[in-house]
Amino acid sequence: MSAKRFEIISKQTLFEGFFRLEKFRLRHTLFAGGWSPEISRELFCRGECVGVLLYDPDADKLVLIEQFRVGAIDKPQKAWMLEIVAGAVETGEHPEAVAARESLEEAGCEILELLPIYEYYSTPGGSSELVSLYCGKIDSRNVGGIHGLAEEGEDILVHLVDFDSAYQMLQDRRIETALPIIAIQWLALNRPWLRQQWAGQAQQA
Repeated sequence: MSAKRFEIISKQTLFEGFFRLEKFRLRHTLFAGGWSPEISRELFCRGECVGVLLYDPDADKLVLIEQFRVGAIDKPQKAWMLEIVAGAVETGEHPEAVAARESLEEAGCEILELLPIYEYYSTPGGSSELVSLYCGKIDSRNVGGIHGLAEEGEDILVHLVDFDSAYQMLQDRRIETALPIIAIQWLALNRPWLRQQWAGQAQQA
């Protein structure tokens, strides 16, 4: 098999605002050899984002946040969605710093320990968004209320949910965005190990 290569013929910015939309003309090598014909693709430029599943291993509870999402506006009954804390990486920021900042802004939670889960492209067929997903250890005793930055139009209701209830929400299809689905399924697979590790750290401290 020949080396995988692509060639950008031209790039045009179609729109630039809160997000950016670019149009590419390009071609790439084929698995069978040779080059593809020229193709045209629009790319939604989203940059890097961070998601963090806030979890209290002692109480076996996690944080879900609820907020209005314009992406679901065609189905009004689903426009308020259950998610996990997330935010965009600004220029010069490290994803771990974003996880700490967004956890305070969106849920009023301080992260005590932070564990990387995955790094993945959310929709590479048309978006550049690269997501860094973490699990953050918290003390959930004072978690709750309404959070978010007014200047960013945020109105975020915080839910503290025990793990079994959160997993049942997946089964009942009450959670319908990728970040919490991936994070809660990861927790289901790693929960015994994670609780033992973080409990061990607490005992050593």
